[in-house]
Amino acid sequence: MNTQTCFKEFFGMKNSFTLLLGLLLATTLSAQQLPNMNFDNWHKTRGSWNLYAEKDEDNRVWDTANRGSSILGINGTTPEYEHVAVAGEGKAAARIASKKILGKLLAGNLFTGKFVRIVKMKGAELEFGTPFNGRPKSLSGFAHYQPGIIHVVKAPYKNLKGTGDEAIIEVTLAAWDAPQQVDTTEKTLDRDESDPDIVATGHLILDKETDGYIPFEIPLAYRDDRTPNYIIILCTSSRFGNYFTGSSDSVLFVDEFQFNY
Repeated sequence: MNTQTCFKEFFGMKNSFTLLLGLLLATTLSAQQLPNMNFDNWHKTRGSWNLYAEKDEDNRVWDTANRGSSILGINGTTPEYEHVAVAGEGKAAARIASKKILGKLLAGNLFTGKFVRIVKMKGAELEFGTPFNGRPKSLSGFAHYQPGIIHVVKAPYKNLKGTGDEAIIEVTLAAWDAPQQVDTTEKTLDRDESDPDIVATGHLILDKETDGYIPFEIPLAYRDDRTPNYIIILCTSSRFGNYFTGSSDSVLFVDEFQFNY
C-alpha cells in the first residue's frame, strides 16, 4: 500500500468518525431529558423538602413553594415513598397538596425553576424555567388526583365555590434568553399566550378523581421550527391557585415523567 492510499484511508476513517460523533451528539441533544424526572431524589434542609439529592445542586431543576411555606411549618410538596407508580428500592413520587394558610389558599405546586424569596408575606418571587434544548413530541408520566370541593375563592373565580377542584400539568418550551422572573404579588403564573418567544405548549387538566395512578401523555404543539432555550413544567393540585381559589383537600401525586421523541 503506497503513502497516498494510506492517507486516503486514514482521512476517510477520520471523516466517518467525525460524522458518527456528530450523529451521536445530535441524537443525545434531540432526546434530552431533565434530572430527577422520576422524582426519586429528595432531601430536607431547614424544614423544607427539596427535589434533588443532598449536595447535588448541579442537578437541581425542580422547585416548589416549600421554602416559603416551611417558615410556618408547612410543606405543600413532599416525597411519597409508599404510594408510587413504579415500585422498587429507592423509588419515590411527588405528593402535591393544596393548603389553607392564614385564610388564603396555597396551591400545591412543583415546577422547573427556582423559588427565590417571599415578597411582603403576600407572595413570592420566582424564576420560571430551566435550560433545555430538546424538541420532544410529548411529556408522559403517571398522575393520581384526589380533588376536594372548592371552598376558598377570590375574583375572578368566586363563582367556582362549591364545585370540584381541578389539577393541571402544563409544559411550555420557549426561546427566552433567561428564566422568566415572576413576582406573584404583581402577576399571576398564567402563561402569556401572545409571547412570541414561546415555541411549544401542552397541558393536561384533571377535573375528577382518578382510580389510583393513571398514565398520561401530553402532546406538545409547536408553533415553529426553532430550538428552545428553556422549559417550564408546572404541576399544581389547584388549577386556579394563582387566584387563591381551590380546596385545601386537593392532592395530586405525580411520578415517572419522561419526554418522548
